Amino acid sequence: MVQFAVICASNQNRSMEGHHVLNQRGFDVHSYGTGSMVRLPGASADNPNVFDFGTPYTEIYAKLKARDSELYTRNGLLSMLDRNQKIKLAPERFQDSQITFDVIITCEERCFDAVCEELTSRGSPFCKRVHVINVAINDNHKDASIGGKVILELAEKMEAAEDLDQEIEPIVEKVQAQTPHSLLYSVCYY
Repeated sequence: MVQFAVICASNQNRSMEGHHVLNQRGFDVHSYGTGSMVRLPGASADNPNVFDFGTPYTEIYAKLKARDSELYTRNGLLSMLDRNQKIKLAPERFQDSQITFDVIITCEERCFDAVCEELTSRGSPFCKRVHVINVAINDNHKDASIGGKVILELAEKMEAAEDLDQEIEPIVEKVQAQTPHSLLYSVCYY
């Protein structure tokens, strides 16, 4: 079974939608963020809600509900956090994880770059190949849902491959031809 990681900046919206979709289909999946802190929209664009990675989703939910239940219900944050807390305890930071994966799917180019940089900085003591794919997904609920379907399509094709290392590039090319999302691909090592 292929081991997947899905990664965005804060391990809240896009990566958790991918985690949710893959988890529902029985895939071996984890999710992470690459940012220094978890950032969620606040009452204004210049005043985000900031939390440490590892803060439980239930705690984030309770704090936002207490701050402005109407606003965070209207903008979908409370429903997103409700989904997240049913999947795992808290947002996790990729740079702190020691788990090795076969495939890492990122949701924006800066996360793709951060993952590749982190893996390169670790060296490759295990000489284990990891396929890193970026699916460019705008950070909103609608696009996260659409992007989750693209992530699922990639995962299904990769899981069905007889030799993932040989078939990965044609899989990425085929999915790229069928979706408006821009895809990037790289090979890194653990």
